[in-house]
Amino acid sequence: MLMQRWKWIITGGVQGVGFRPFVYKAALHAKVTGRVLNTPEGVLIEVQGAPEQLCLFEDTFQATIPPLARIVTWDRETLDPLPAEDAFQILKSTGGHGHQVLISPDVATCDDCIADIRDPENRRYRYAFTNCTNCGPRYTITRAIPYDRACTSMSCFPLCPDCREEYENPLDRRFHAQPNACPVCGPKLWLTDKTGRTLGENDDAIRSTARLLMDGGLVAMKGLGGFHLVCNARDQEAVQQLRDRKNRQDKPLAIMVRDLDAARSLCVLSEAEGELLTSRQRPIVLAQARPDRGLAPGLSPDTAYLGVMLPYTPLHHVLFDELLHHSAGPTALVMTSGNLSSEPICLGNREALQRLGSIADNFLLHNRDILIRCDDSVLRVVDERPQFIRRARGYTPAPIDLAQDGPVVLGVGPLLKNTLCLTKGRQAFVSQHIGDLEHLEAYGFFRETRAHLQDILQVQPQAVVHDLHPNFLSTAFARESGLPCLPLQHHFAHIHAVLAENKYMGTAIGLALDGVGLGDDGTLWGGEALLVDTQKIRHQRLARFSQVMLPGGDMATREPWRLARAFLHALNIHAPADKPWPWLADFAGADKVVGKVLERRINSPLSSSCGRLFDAVSAMLGLCGRISYEGQAAIRLEAIQDKDEKGVYTCPVIEYEGIVELDTLELFAQVHAEWLGGECPAKISRRFHLGLIDGLARLCVLLAEKYSCRTVALSGGVMQNLTLAAGLPRALDAHGLTVLTHRELPPNDACISLGQAAYGQLVLQP
Repeated sequence: MLMQRWKWIITGGVQGVGFRPFVYKAALHAKVTGRVLNTPEGVLIEVQGAPEQLCLFEDTFQATIPPLARIVTWDRETLDPLPAEDAFQILKSTGGHGHQVLISPDVATCDDCIADIRDPENRRYRYAFTNCTNCGPRYTITRAIPYDRACTSMSCFPLCPDCREEYENPLDRRFHAQPNACPVCGPKLWLTDKTGRTLGENDDAIRSTARLLMDGGLVAMKGLGGFHLVCNARDQEAVQQLRDRKNRQDKPLAIMVRDLDAARSLCVLSEAEGELLTSRQRPIVLAQARPDRGLAPGLSPDTAYLGVMLPYTPLHHVLFDELLHHSAGPTALVMTSGNLSSEPICLGNREALQRLGSIADNFLLHNRDILIRCDDSVLRVVDERPQFIRRARGYTPAPIDLAQDGPVVLGVGPLLKNTLCLTKGRQAFVSQHIGDLEHLEAYGFFRETRAHLQDILQVQPQAVVHDLHPNFLSTAFARESGLPCLPLQHHFAHIHAVLAENKYMGTAIGLALDGVGLGDDGTLWGGEALLVDTQKIRHQRLARFSQVMLPGGDMATREPWRLARAFLHALNIHAPADKPWPWLADFAGADKVVGKVLERRINSPLSSSCGRLFDAVSAMLGLCGRISYEGQAAIRLEAIQDKDEKGVYTCPVIEYEGIVELDTLELFAQVHAEWLGGECPAKISRRFHLGLIDGLARLCVLLAEKYSCRTVALSGGVMQNLTLAAGLPRALDAHGLTVLTHRELPPNDACISLGQAAYGQLVLQP
């Protein structure tokens, strides 16, 4: 019989996903001999047999690739047969530098493991750390490469004989499942009070936790990538107590419900939203809440959308199973990040007891260490397509494929909503959400994330790209790194990010619509039309929103009434005698001071920000004079729209001092005039939104003709406004323009690090 031997090297997300046992089963099915093992170059597969056997192996391989596997490259060659070989073997991993194997993100509990924890006859009945090759923790428990048990936080839990047998059996679904464990040999749970005194262990701890939640208690619960703060979502007093203690008065709180039916009872879910909720990533999904949902008022006070998610760990499932036994038990739990506002999520037991002791009444702890902080991911659906609001658990560290190969570059991101990005070949690895680098705790998280990401990728950056702003901690880190530094303006980074996600090479017009970023002219940008050429590496500012002053600088971002006042000043509109401005009841004295500040141009930098325009309109309509979280004024403005209103305000395109300008002053003037005339704020809001979309579309048409470019890329935090996110691409498409939007990252500042790293690759290309 003619024998052949094939050698494959496969790279990508092929560790910790059941890849080797899958190959083993395919080999047994085809009756071929050979071997499979993890190597620094990737998964090495050698198979030997008759040509028809090898073809059957390849057909089986392609038809049954594990659902969690992600193949990036697949190199093939032919070897000489080994006459003495008589079996197919799974060999131990080999280490080394320069590896090409990716770590899988954390994965929600699979149906088989859920069945195990609900089966009284199963040895893992109600065990809160049940997992298999198809589910469970990956990224958050991984210390180093290769992804073997010794390199994870499970290394301190020796396997019992039963778990060892599963772990070593290639035909078992727990073969080489690195977090494999059971009640005999695995991690334990315990419940404490805020002093650390133990109140119950394992199953008793879960029962006690359920009772505490039913009684209105607040529990800090150790999860997969950090701690959650948990309370009964139907208990108004408990929810308000959580808000008071966490210092989070208005920002929406996410909830977790038992299953998809429970989610449908609380929210109106589209098919796409249902698919996201039940996906293996199990993100928080923003969905329209039903008005009579029976939840505590104030979970999402500024919007009709509610953040909802389903259980994604065995602990969640066991807790909801326990609550189900009690007819009065909560069917929805508030499940919010275990931190104080703006601080990183807690991940260690002692850390949580210290930092959350003023918030939680009790602590549900375990002894499996979390090595990497990772918040819940947040998405919404726009025109039946997912849009990221926050990318973290379930998605990180899956890479973003780039248009071309390139050197290793580190993008250190912005100040707010920070992420890091490292490139490796033609892939970009964007970190989980880090947060706002205004606090030293967040900066510590930033540094530990950079070190870990660089370690597991085993790369050394050739350069670091940073924001223009000299006072950002990320900029300081770049300058102190010892690497060659490349500065890139904030909004150009936004556009490079969306182009990189879409693998677009060439010239594009970019609309960067967000709060503020330091421009290369020293003013604060935020409503920009930019030309970006990735082939000639050319940047040009083509147009901007009308410039207005920000009285008080950063204070204007926290008090939107100041922005309304600045727009009125720019329009030379004075307070009417018969209708006081909405903010005067609370800020009459400050208004007089701000008026003088604007007249004298004291501490009032110029800005063309789109986000600040939304703030100004919201304040003008009396919706939000002072914010308690970022974006609050704009969220309220969008929420009140009368969707039946067809009126559209005019937003002219003009040329001012040699630059094309979208006349947003005129747009605001119409808002003010109709407010003064007593028009309904809901109608004004709708006309404003539609007018801005119309103005932006006409601006892009003009620029497309002027610069012979028909591709428009959309980025910036304002693109999280659902009305713009859905309406602007449609308007541009109606004009025959090709529209690029974010697909794998949020449009907010979390995408900046990708844009920086992609730009750095372009600059360093030989």
